[in-house]
Amino acid sequence: MHDDSDQLPVKLWGGRFTGKTSDLVDAFNASIDFDRRLYREDIAASIAHARMLAHCSIISTDDRNAIISGLETIREEIASGQFDFRVDREDIHLNIEAALTERIGDPGRRLHTGRSRNDQIATDMRLFARAACDQILVELHTIRGALISLAERETGTVIPGYTHLQRAQPILLGHHLLAYEAMFNRDSERISQTRVRINVSPLGSGALAGVAYPIDREMTANELGFDSISTNSLDAVSDRDFVVDLHSAAALAMVHISRLSEEIILWVSDEFHLATLDDAFATGSSIMPQKKNADVAELARGKSARVIGNLMQSLALLKSQPLAYNKDNQEDKESLFDTVDTLVISLRVMSAMLPTLAFDAEAGAVAAVANFALATDYADYLSKHGVPFRDAHEAVGKLVLSCEQKGQRFDELSLEELQEAHQAFQADALEIDLSTSLNSRDIPGGTGPVAVATALKAARVRLDSDELKKDEAT
Repeated sequence: MHDDSDQLPVKLWGGRFTGKTSDLVDAFNASIDFDRRLYREDIAASIAHARMLAHCSIISTDDRNAIISGLETIREEIASGQFDFRVDREDIHLNIEAALTERIGDPGRRLHTGRSRNDQIATDMRLFARAACDQILVELHTIRGALISLAERETGTVIPGYTHLQRAQPILLGHHLLAYEAMFNRDSERISQTRVRINVSPLGSGALAGVAYPIDREMTANELGFDSISTNSLDAVSDRDFVVDLHSAAALAMVHISRLSEEIILWVSDEFHLATLDDAFATGSSIMPQKKNADVAELARGKSARVIGNLMQSLALLKSQPLAYNKDNQEDKESLFDTVDTLVISLRVMSAMLPTLAFDAEAGAVAAVANFALATDYADYLSKHGVPFRDAHEAVGKLVLSCEQKGQRFDELSLEELQEAHQAFQADALEIDLSTSLNSRDIPGGTGPVAVATALKAARVRLDSDELKKDEAT
């Protein structure tokens, strides 16, 4: 009996090699530990390719059927955790192809006809990125809905608006929340635009020059739900712009999450005391029993750094590559997977936390007019009574200084004291308060109650319209 226990494993690309690849190189070269995540995409693309090959009479119908049946079995095995991934088979493509050939024989060897791993992985990555966009859009829709619902709930809540982290002017909380909804709406637009650029099929480009078979690229594109096919085979196999696009859109979305997280961290602090965290979204200290930390918001803020880093990694990865495909591009996957996972979980946890925030409307109203936050309203009053705004600004600035020196608030001033600052002040200036400040800003995009109610209604309509579009597309 022949003893083949020391026989070398045969690599699918090993025909011109006589020596064994170093075990160290096998480990360094392999990507199966992370690209196994692409098994659904790889199998879907292979099934589409097999159907096209049979349609074009490049393989037989029997071969096609055997290939599809074998691939479906492998997909079930991987999904159930029963598939044996091997490092010596390098990546998800060769693991699946080798396993298929072991199961069905020669038909499995015919699957790679008219295809390269270069256009294969480009296809898999586009399928993954497209699905990721769809998932991210769902999560963005959810957080936008959470912000709108919270704004609807807190219709009458007022908080101080800030510039330079100094109290500036009173605003409605709903106005503040809708600013973040606007950011996430733009994120939705960017992800949708990215999806369009992703949805181009590179399959059929071969290694770099196209393939020497009468294939039907439109058929595989249609099978896989692509909008079009690539127009240059060199570009198609080496293009990772769509990966950078997704990183970029995700990084900006994470920046918006980080900014919102920072707001929450400030609001729930004792120094601001505008809101309270629910216990479900807070943690304690190992040494200080009184602490209730906004760790969820802090971690979401921190996670923005890794997604920004992933964007930088993807740009650096591409910057020196000549055409066409290079092994460098094996390094595009882990960072993309991490970006998608990080953005999705961050959006999900923020969407869950927002409805649980308890705002202190009384504290917000007090803070909204503290530190002379109505100063601009007094300057506007003078300006509306014919005083040049720069003169009005100077007069009210001196009034603030006088109040600080005397320990007075605006609402404690008499008409005589106001007129000492400027004679244009009349008795109705004593009526300037939080309500008049807000009502005076009832212009489109402003923080007035009517303007915010109108903007809130428009945001809800836009959200519902996006939901309808999504349902129609599905």
